[in-house]
Amino acid sequence: MSSPRVLSVNVGRPVTATWAGSKRRTSFRKHSVDGPVRVHELGLEGDQVADTKHHGGVFQAVYAFAQEDLDLWAQRIGGPLGPAMFGENLTTGGLDVNEAVLGEHWRIGTALLSPVEVRIPCSVFKNWLGRHLLDNAEWAKRFTAEGRPGPYLRVLEEGVLQAGDEIVVEHRPEHGFTVSMMFRALTTDPSLLPGLLDVPGLPEPVYAVARRRTAPQTV
Repeated sequence: MSSPRVLSVNVGRPVTATWAGSKRRTSFRKHSVDGPVRVHELGLEGDQVADTKHHGGVFQAVYAFAQEDLDLWAQRIGGPLGPAMFGENLTTGGLDVNEAVLGEHWRIGTALLSPVEVRIPCSVFKNWLGRHLLDNAEWAKRFTAEGRPGPYLRVLEEGVLQAGDEIVVEHRPEHGFTVSMMFRALTTDPSLLPGLLDVPGLPEPVYAVARRRTAPQTV
């Protein structure tokens, strides 16, 4: 079995798009780039977030999605899906990114990244995939039910990476709470929320949601 690798590095800048709904400006559509790409605290050089109120920041610096999951959706819809189709910055191969443990360390090139958050389908994501692949009224439901969102990565050490780089897991926390579990806790399986509160190093809004949803109900 080949080592886990980055298959494609993808960046995009804000554009005006009618399919983006009320936002109008989006950076969802990305393109693959060749050669080394610098990784900063807030993401990849050449990549820019359009909706900074709801996206971006240190906990959403880089978005990873596996080619294996693109292939899964390609089978479902009956057509090929290439890199960046889900708006990801890193298209990976040979690694189940959804079974990554929150807070583990990935060495890619000279950069060190860590999965700390998950993508919850937003209207732009729904409209993009609905426009290109599926009826957008059903797309978010199907994506959520699958429970394979791909992680947002925090940049622990800035550096340089490129397509073809190996993904080396240098550290894996013992708590065992995975990317998939986090997504299900926030969407379809609230019984997982107490465990999410025990995971260190996550964004404060995630803890706030978990605390609110697990708080005793008052009459």
